[in-house]
Amino acid sequence: MKVYKAKDYDAMSRKAANIIAAQVILKPNSVLGLATGSSPIGTYEYLAAKYQNGDVDFSGVTSVNLDEYKGLDASNDQSYRYFMNQNLFSKVNIPLENTYVPDGTEPDSDKACAAYNEILRKVGTVDLQLLGLGHNGHIGFNEPGDFFPDETHCVDLAEKTIQANKRFFASAEDVPRQAYTMGIGTIMRARTVLVVVSGADKAPILKQVLEGPITPQVPASILRLHPNAILVADEAALSETDI
Repeated sequence: MKVYKAKDYDAMSRKAANIIAAQVILKPNSVLGLATGSSPIGTYEYLAAKYQNGDVDFSGVTSVNLDEYKGLDASNDQSYRYFMNQNLFSKVNIPLENTYVPDGTEPDSDKACAAYNEILRKVGTVDLQLLGLGHNGHIGFNEPGDFFPDETHCVDLAEKTIQANKRFFASAEDVPRQAYTMGIGTIMRARTVLVVVSGADKAPILKQVLEGPITPQVPASILRLHPNAILVADEAALSETDI
């Protein structure tokens, strides 16, 4: 895994945006795997600025998002489709019909996951997959478990994840208990994986990811086996490592 150490969140975001922008410039019809949460917001802001400055053209890009809460539709301001529309899609020229997010409104989990797996097969191999890192080591909503799931599946969210996400909702009770997420296998098949991590609160889990055993109990640890994994983390997040 190639590691870039950034001074702070802003520097991390700028570096990650530069990597993504370079991917799109070199391959205008790139398939980008995108993530939500607080970690990539700054990256998306820098990408939007690059587009507005005329430095990057997203018109040929296709995007596939990692996950979506089960039960939320695109009009819900806590849905990940809404998040993407607000933070990136409305600010660049990517065609909305080429942006894909799991269908949180489909109550049949098997049907929803099969439909998204078919979309992923249709768009082809992801050129660059952007990831954040959960406090328990999850990537996407792949929670700690006994194995590494392969394709899109429905996840029962861990209590630690619910508590981490409750700040976005009126209360913890309002946080959905399930989500549809890309599998670890799909993530690992991306040509490049780009992980962004910021803050001292992520330092303990990042140390496990980088230095501990590769185990499904720390899902992100498998990224060390990826042939082209890039970590961009700030000083605080790397503070418990020797990097």
